[in-house]
Amino acid sequence: IKEIRLSLAMNEEYYGNIGEWEGHDGNMDGYADAEADGKVQEECLQKFSSRDYIMEPTVFNTLKTYFQAGGSPEHVIQLLSENYSAVAQTVNLLAEWLIQMEEKVFCYLQLDFIRLMSLMFISVQTPAWLEQMIAHTTWRDLFYKLAEAHPDCLMLNFTVKLISDAGYQGEITSVSTACQQLEVFSRVLRTSLATLLDGGEQNLEKNLPEFAKMVCHGEHTYLFAQAMMSILAQEEQGGSAMRRIGQEVQKYAHERGHDASQITLALGTAAAYPRACQALGAMLSKGALNPADITVLFKMFSSMDPPPVELIRVPAFLDLFMQSLFKPGAKINQDHKHKYIHILAYAASVVETWKKVCIKTTLNTYLSYKIIYLIFLYLCCRFPVVAMGVLKWVDWTVSEPRYFQLQTDHTPVHLALLDEISTCHQLLHPQVLQLLIKLFETEHSQLDVMEQLELKKTLLDRMVHLLSRGYVLPVVSYIRKCLEKLNTDISLIRYFVTEVLDVITPPYTSDFVQLFLPILENDSIAGTIRTEGEHDPVAEFIAHCKSNFIMMN
Repeated sequence: IKEIRLSLAMNEEYYGNIGEWEGHDGNMDGYADAEADGKVQEECLQKFSSRDYIMEPTVFNTLKTYFQAGGSPEHVIQLLSENYSAVAQTVNLLAEWLIQMEEKVFCYLQLDFIRLMSLMFISVQTPAWLEQMIAHTTWRDLFYKLAEAHPDCLMLNFTVKLISDAGYQGEITSVSTACQQLEVFSRVLRTSLATLLDGGEQNLEKNLPEFAKMVCHGEHTYLFAQAMMSILAQEEQGGSAMRRIGQEVQKYAHERGHDASQITLALGTAAAYPRACQALGAMLSKGALNPADITVLFKMFSSMDPPPVELIRVPAFLDLFMQSLFKPGAKINQDHKHKYIHILAYAASVVETWKKVCIKTTLNTYLSYKIIYLIFLYLCCRFPVVAMGVLKWVDWTVSEPRYFQLQTDHTPVHLALLDEISTCHQLLHPQVLQLLIKLFETEHSQLDVMEQLELKKTLLDRMVHLLSRGYVLPVVSYIRKCLEKLNTDISLIRYFVTEVLDVITPPYTSDFVQLFLPILENDSIAGTIRTEGEHDPVAEFIAHCKSNFIMMN
């Protein structure tokens, strides 16, 4: 009631002033307005006369309508007070009794209890019971769920802010209500970015989807977050990582059908180059390259005074080049192909000052110089942009249904190229493993059983090579899941274990032991690959682990 009185006093002064400026001039319109106001007041008074109307979430909107129609504040206070039955407080008292009785039935009443509290939340100061509730994980989790289900509830919005003020903003990254309050959202954004930056690549893969979902909640959150990340990306320390996070969020938005290209260009240097901005924006929005816009960019980036290279270093833009230049069957006008190659090479190689270097290589026939092509391709794979393009090309090529049916080599050239990419480029390890897993899980029905087993062993060889290049835990984790799901031929897992034991030596990290040791201790694995004699790699590995990791099961 105290809250209502304060609101009434403020509204009376405000609407009283309006009445002075909008006084009637004595004509018939004034009488018509007075009659309409009378009907509005009558409708509002009927609502105020209903039981516990002060508990309704629409009470303030009804008050505003009533005052705009010239209603009396004293009458409102009397009606709301007389018709207040304190049902919510009674429920609250009952809930306290149930807590004291330690009855489990309270769990079934908690949702209704919270909803009733949201209706009676009109106190000026924060209730002590609410501060006590948010100190417990169980209640905070309940508030998060309710905030997702009722984003317009003022009490829940206020509670989310209290949780953020109390230092728990790291828990509310998935709560859409946090995105509606700038103060809360900025705190959550800061905490989430710190978590992403400190945890390394694996932590980034784990937390990035939830972070991107929060940022892409709406245009306002996306713009605010990308603007902040764009500023932080200018810092020398951590700037490149921050730029990477911003690009991953942009990719997430694009995959879900949101065209954020204009925001991306506006936050960069594109605004100073309107022609380039127009060309880039058109291609990014359509998701396809076209010769006209490529020609515009080619002229600008081959001039004596080119724009900054970061203008075209947009991941979504570079992906379009990968599809156009490396995907089998993609059609590019040969008259413009050199422009595509020039722009991609420029984006991938330029640092500050670019000097034009022309390398001419003439190869007459593919069949005569096949080995030269292969050597040249291996050399070019040392450059990240070429390696990325080759990886895409290999993916599209080996995904053809009849590819492996036509292969006669034990290790096809395309798969051997994956080893070279794994050796040269650590950042491409996740994508190489993703491709290998896709091929490993694909049913190659065109091959007989033995051919399928040999193919999968070849793919496992590529995984072991990837493991030897430092991408250990993700590879072993995948094989561990295959063993647990029982969806993989056990001979293949034994083959993998044997190959891994041949390439590893102590010391081992605890994370690796926790993943690999249970595989090795499985009777269907260890019982068939142990060898009798002085050198038994299985027994040696197990003995080493148990002597150095006594606490491990």
